[in-house]
Amino acid sequence: MKRAGPIVALLMMTVSPMSISADRLLGKPFTTRSEVIAAHGMAATSQPLATQIALDILRQGGSAVDAAIAANAALGLMEPTGCGIGGDLFAIVWDNGKKELTGLNASGRSPGSLTLEEFKRRGLEKVPPFGPLPVSVPGAVDGWFELHGRYGRLPMTNVLAPAIRYAREGFPLSEVIAYYWGRNAERLREYPGFAEVFLPDGRAPVKGEIFRNPRLADTYEAIAEGGRDVFYRGDMARAIGDYMAENGGFLSYEDMAAHRSEWVTPVATNYRGYDVWEIPPNGQGIAALQILNILEGYDLASMGHDSPEYLHLLTEAKKLAFEDRARFYADMDFADVPVEKLISKAYAKLRRSLIDPKRAAARYPAGDDAQLEHGDTIYLTVADSEGNMVSLIQSNYRGMGSGMTPAGLGFVLQDRGEAFSLEPGHPNVYEPGKRPFHTIIPAFVTRDGKPLMSFGVMGGAMQPQGHVQILVNMIDFGMNIQEAGDAPRLRHTGSSQPTDEVMTDGGVVSLETGFSPETVRGLLERGHRVQTSMGGYGGYQAIYRDHEHGVYIGASESRKDGQASGY
Repeated sequence: MKRAGPIVALLMMTVSPMSISADRLLGKPFTTRSEVIAAHGMAATSQPLATQIALDILRQGGSAVDAAIAANAALGLMEPTGCGIGGDLFAIVWDNGKKELTGLNASGRSPGSLTLEEFKRRGLEKVPPFGPLPVSVPGAVDGWFELHGRYGRLPMTNVLAPAIRYAREGFPLSEVIAYYWGRNAERLREYPGFAEVFLPDGRAPVKGEIFRNPRLADTYEAIAEGGRDVFYRGDMARAIGDYMAENGGFLSYEDMAAHRSEWVTPVATNYRGYDVWEIPPNGQGIAALQILNILEGYDLASMGHDSPEYLHLLTEAKKLAFEDRARFYADMDFADVPVEKLISKAYAKLRRSLIDPKRAAARYPAGDDAQLEHGDTIYLTVADSEGNMVSLIQSNYRGMGSGMTPAGLGFVLQDRGEAFSLEPGHPNVYEPGKRPFHTIIPAFVTRDGKPLMSFGVMGGAMQPQGHVQILVNMIDFGMNIQEAGDAPRLRHTGSSQPTDEVMTDGGVVSLETGFSPETVRGLLERGHRVQTSMGGYGGYQAIYRDHEHGVYIGASESRKDGQASGY
């Protein structure tokens, strides 16, 4: 192969895991720390202060859901680069009393007055990423109250009190969030209201600087005291509608008032004896199940984590699943998504037969009849003393969202509508009152009917790829939950998308530092385009239930500012 330049460049940038890690007595060389183990409760979030808030709520007698809501509210303040009440939410909850797993889809719908014809009139082939056009109804607040109404114990005033206090008194920015805040500032400062909230003194706050958001404190306080209708049917909804109308938007008071979340039944596949659960579309969770089903036909354990054989198969399985993701995944109120067929073992066998073990494919067909690389998100998980567990993910979508920041409320509205197709006849085509395709996906694992692990991986299209790699690391390669998150990851980009992009060149494989030069060479020899990249490999949290010892095991990886902790 005449690829000497890329090979040399990659091999020079690729070093062994041993060379970048501390000398640990136990565990894999790339592991950053030991797992966290506690008997009574556990929380894992992407911000240590949020983790502490979750534990404080548990100690007050709150449920896992109470603690998760409290942490999510804190992250909306402390990590607005990934989440906030201007965005959407999904959750999977294990109710230990009922021995039952339930799912919540708290994603919002498109404005009723915005039509496909309006996009065409403006000459747009894609929904723009910023400004008023990609704004959809924010579903997170309703999601909080749906979860709290079914599983909460403490009053919402108690649950939101820590976030309110931090919003008024301020908190110091952590390193990774400060970095992303600065990046978002440059592209969003022009949108009305954004700078007043997020750019004090005309600039983004830096690491260690105290940031306050009294507007958000007032908003949280009103929601805590007045309930979800304050947000969806009261003055806040009117303020959002008025702001959007004044700034060329379509989201209205009526859209806010009509919003509702949906309780759903998670769907699962069994991977080597473990039941892996995801939320059905409009999210992308079943892509992880499709990839696992395809990979189950191979002896991955014999290949090893750092092998071109495994990484090649992982990449090709991802490509196959993402062709179906692009073709079928959409709001199931508007489209007939063949979920059961897509996640069946028989279908996986058919798709697996398309993989050449020695050669990367430039393109794959979607199954017959049967700009999403971006996405900033927070994932958190909490478990309480009664055995209840919640897997929760929440997002503004792209960074800090649309940039549209209603006056006086302290948060930015999401740009999730960017994920619609504008191709007539596509299942994910834009329609009024429709939920867009969603990238954020919580996950859960059970075995023999018992809860085993609540986990997630933040990061746009990386999420199903991340879910699969975490599980393969544990089940096939024998890693513990901390090692599984710390291990170097692969990220494939360039797949076909539900927003009309079509893969014709096989896409690109990005590798984190830590894979061997031999593995890089093996991928190149199979025809993959391989590169290294900084970031984009997701952010992982997990809680594992050790039934033998009656304890929880928590993990939070080093790519983010997060922390797992328990008591």
